[in-house]
Amino acid sequence: MAVFKDELPTVNGLEPVHQPSPPQAEVLTPPNQSVEALKDITFGSIAGILGKFVEYPFDTIKVRLQSQPTESGAPRLRGPLDAFSAAFRAPEGPFVSLYRGISAPLLGAAIETSSLFFSYRIAQDIIIANTPSLRALRDQNNGKVKLDFPYLVGCGAASGAFTSLLLTPIELVKCKMQVPVPPSDLAAQLGYNITHPPGPLALIRTIFRTHGILGFWHGQLGTLIRETGGSAAWFGSYEGVKMLFSKYDPSVSQLSDVKIWQQMCAGAAAGMSYNFIFYPADTIKSRMQTSVAEKSVMNKMTFASTGRELWREQGLKGFYRGCGITVFRSAPSSAIIFSIYETLRRYFG
Repeated sequence: MAVFKDELPTVNGLEPVHQPSPPQAEVLTPPNQSVEALKDITFGSIAGILGKFVEYPFDTIKVRLQSQPTESGAPRLRGPLDAFSAAFRAPEGPFVSLYRGISAPLLGAAIETSSLFFSYRIAQDIIIANTPSLRALRDQNNGKVKLDFPYLVGCGAASGAFTSLLLTPIELVKCKMQVPVPPSDLAAQLGYNITHPPGPLALIRTIFRTHGILGFWHGQLGTLIRETGGSAAWFGSYEGVKMLFSKYDPSVSQLSDVKIWQQMCAGAAAGMSYNFIFYPADTIKSRMQTSVAEKSVMNKMTFASTGRELWREQGLKGFYRGCGITVFRSAPSSAIIFSIYETLRRYFG
């Protein structure tokens, strides 16, 4: 016969003792990787586009200083102020001159920033999944675990290497649009016109017609060096500065508690580190990508040969031409990128 709760028998006149059920183990649901990837792409794209609007005029000046030809060993533009002055005297006006070719960089900024944050997170997930101690710590902390600083630097380098493959074709088009090409028979043959510079689609057709599909990765080694080392410095500096604030500021108990101004300081430090440390590689890449040459000449224009030619022409100073303005503009741009991305992550998960 079934015994109901209210009919439980007594033992020696005592009421039965009901034993509580053992607590159920909490089931941790791993984050949906598709949703996380979509967040990285969306938030990174928004942050990258807004940051690009801030930095683009300075980037235009940097590329013009890096790639300008020399006459009797002396560059035509003496520095950033001279380059800005030339842009303000341009027939098309300063806005068009400084923002020429921004369509490709906006796409590039969206792809670069979203790819960096996406691959940075994926690299961390791979390390955690293949390290038993970290995997156990993740399971105990609701799927959240903070890697040590060396791991974060390595993940930054991996994200930069992956991103460089996506970025080189976009930077190639961007650099060619930023630099006015002097009129010549070769320039006319390739579709350049001093009064009507080609748009991105015209440049894409020209590059494919003259150099084939691999021509879009001209300067890839320079981009790879810059992005691999630069992204390690970018994420490493950002995480490192936040750790310092967490260590020495009593009001910051964990990294997620850093104040907005501290977060922007960390982002500014990251941007300056990214651009300064591997700047020579970016200079060589810009010279390679802004050259107007036949396919046979382009094939011989390697990273090493371009670097040697620059050394003969301008010495060490040539590798750092435009570096000051680049580091200057990278501070606010990177601060904006990290702040926007972290804010969106905080509010939308």
